[in-house]
Formats: sequence, C-alpha cells, structure tokens
Amino acid sequence: MTKLIPVEKNKDYELDITGMGHEGEGVGKLQGFTIFVQGALLGEKVTVKIIKITKNYAVGKLLNVLVPSEFRETPVCEIYKRCGGCQLQHQSYEGQLKYKTQKVTDNITRIAKLTDVLIHPTIGMKNPYRYRNKVQLPIGKNNGEIQIGFYAPRSHDIIDMEKCYIQDEIADKVVEITREWLNKYGVEPYNEETDKGILRHIMVRKAFKTGEVMVVLVSRVSKVPYINEFIDSIIKNVEGIKSIILNINKKKTNVILGEECKTLWGSETITDYIDKFKFNISPLSFFQVNPVQTEVLYNKALEYAALTGNETVFDAYCGTGTISLFLAKRAKKSLWC
Repeated sequence: MTKLIPVEKNKDYELDITGMGHEGEGVGKLQGFTIFVQGALLGEKVTVKIIKITKNYAVGKLLNVLVPSEFRETPVCEIYKRCGGCQLQHQSYEGQLKYKTQKVTDNITRIAKLTDVLIHPTIGMKNPYRYRNKVQLPIGKNNGEIQIGFYAPRSHDIIDMEKCYIQDEIADKVVEITREWLNKYGVEPYNEETDKGILRHIMVRKAFKTGEVMVVLVSRVSKVPYINEFIDSIIKNVEGIKSIILNINKKKTNVILGEECKTLWGSETITDYIDKFKFNISPLSFFQVNPVQTEVLYNKALEYAALTGNETVFDAYCGTGTISLFLAKRAKKSLWC
C-alpha cells in the first residue's frame, strides 16, 4: 500500500518543531510525516515552503518563525546564512550545549538502547568565539573578483569573507594580505573546473600558548610568481609569524593539501603546548583545533580514567599522541600507534 504524503512541493505549511537533526536542522511532523527545516529550532512554530519530497521525508525552507525558541538569537556573523562554516549561530550558546547533550542522549537511548547510562551536561567554553587555531580557506574568482572564504552549504561556491568569528583574528589579517597581493600582482586562483590557475587555498595555524603563526599557501605549481612580495608582506604585517610554507598540490582533487611542502621563510614547524607537553606542528600535522577545550577534555578523561600508576595505557590511532601523553602522567606505561 502506497504511503500517503501529506505535503506538496512549493506549498506553504505551518509546522511545530519537535526535534533537531544531526546537522542542527529543525525536525517536525505533519500527520506523522517528517519534515526537515534548516534554521528552525526545537520548540518553535514556523511557516515553511516544501522544496523537496521523498517517500520518507520532506525538506522545508524556513519562511517565518511564528513562535520563536527561547534560545533563538541574531547571528554575530554577517554572512552566516550564506556561509557553510557554521550551522547554529542562530541559537544561543546555552541552547547549543543543550542540543549537544540531547544528541548524545538520543544516540545512547534510541540507537544503543541503553537506559541506565548517566549523561552529564555538555561542558562549554567561557567564550565560544575566536577559539580555532587553524583555518583552511579556498581561493577563487567570481566575475573577476578574488574570493577567499568558506564554501556555501553543499556546493563549491566560495562565500567571500573579511572576518570569521570562530577563527583567531590573525587569520583575518592573513586573508586581507593574501587578497591584496593577489589583486596587486594578478596571481590567478585555481579553477577546479578547468584545472588551471595557481593558488588553491590559504591555511593559517596559530599556536595559542606560544603565539607562533604559520602561513601555508597551497599551489598547483611549484613556482609561484611574486612570491617574495607575499613573503615580505606577511613578515611585516603578521605578528608572531614563524613559518611560511608552500604546499604543492598538482592533482585534480578535492583534497586540500598535497604531499610536498617547501619552507619559504622561517621554520618548518611551529611550537605549541597542551598542558606541559610541547608539540612541533607542521602543515600536515593533525592537532586539535580548539586548544582551550582540548585541555578541558583531556583532564576530564584523566579524571574518569582514575589511574593509580600501575596501569598500561594503549592509545590506538593516536595521531600526534596528545591523549597518550596526558594519560602517561599517571599510568605506569603508555603505548600508542
């Protein structure tokens, strides 16, 4: 028997949002039929236009919020609705933490079918902005204008930006310098459709404990024109600059970094700390992007492990070994791979 679908495409409906999906979208039901609405929050009554229908669910475009959530707020970012970098800036940080706690609860109870697990509230930050120590931004061109920013949701259309509120301010400065250099000297961004052009991405890493900064240009070619002018501008204008790297990626691929790195100026790495542990970070290194919460997380793991000093800790797929080193403070032995 064919299931009756109670909505039609391009028609408007009022909807009560009774849940939230794993990407932060609101979820409601009409006659038991599920509708996903990006931008809607739990507890809201909204008006939506149906833009997609499948046999199991529909997708609605948010038109109006008739009854707002207590956690709804105006996003701080001017390009939030177009940019694909953030999903929940229209929700207060308190609301975001509650949402994350609820998602864990749902996964434990509905998927794992466990009902006797104690789930603590999500531990938040004092300031949930400007916390990331790394950003990778595609470089492109649109109607003759240089574009540097994040991709729009589910596309490779670059949303040009001047500042990002979740990155360190130094990244905004590097983007500004890069844009000026590209415009002044006519260095062409990479075009992924034609596989032509030069510059693909700009990456910025900042070590929060030491203040050291790494700037990485990702290029399709090994010789970038006017590169010395770029280096000079970065050295003169970026506080804490320690390393300028050229990463070469000649492949026609969505993978950002290539395997070859050339040090253009300064050191091959920058240095940062987690607790008392020192790490040398290269362009290709994996390192936690939220250093403040990393220490909170690792200290909580250390607390819950309740090590007595007699244990052997084994850390599989450990990356740079940050968790292993933390646990080694109280274990007899720490092994990792």
